[in-house]
Amino acid sequence: MTDHVDFSIYGREYSVSIDPAQRDTLLAAVALVDGRMYELESRTHAGCETLAVMTALNIAHDLLQLQRGSGLDLPGFVRRIEAMGDKIDQAMTPQEKLF
Repeated sequence: MTDHVDFSIYGREYSVSIDPAQRDTLLAAVALVDGRMYELESRTHAGCETLAVMTALNIAHDLLQLQRGSGLDLPGFVRRIEAMGDKIDQAMTPQEKLF
């Protein structure tokens, strides 16, 4: 089963058929690409085709940095998330009545 999704990137309308489980991921990708294109346009004033290529290169560069480990300290990030989860668990435990 597939869903039909309409979306807009940089003012242009697109339509795709996708697996319903991928809808949220697609919409997040649309938001990322659309935002990056407008961000680059405000700095470069380039045309649509050039913006699309530059946006693709920027996103690919970010991905490669993450894959090579130079963009995100994943183990440190996981430790921080686990520490936040522990603090939330502690805050949620019932406390003694003080009065």
